[in-house]
Amino acid sequence: MKPNFKTMNKSELRAYFLQNIEDKEAFYALMDRLKTNAPTKTYPCPNTPENLEIMKQAIREKLEKLE
Repeated sequence: MKPNFKTMNKSELRAYFLQNIEDKEAFYALMDRLKTNAPTKTYPCPNTPENLEIMKQAIREKLEKLE
């Protein structure tokens, strides 16, 4: 019996999916949750090598926070 994904918080859903990586329903539930909670702010494409490095560093920092 599958758990109710709607009652799980994001961390629980993520943990469940990582333990049941083949569960497509869990994958789509997690993606929907992440999309719903995603920030709506947009950023311009980096147009200089310096801006590209700033973007790379920002992405690295964001990924570290997610772990």
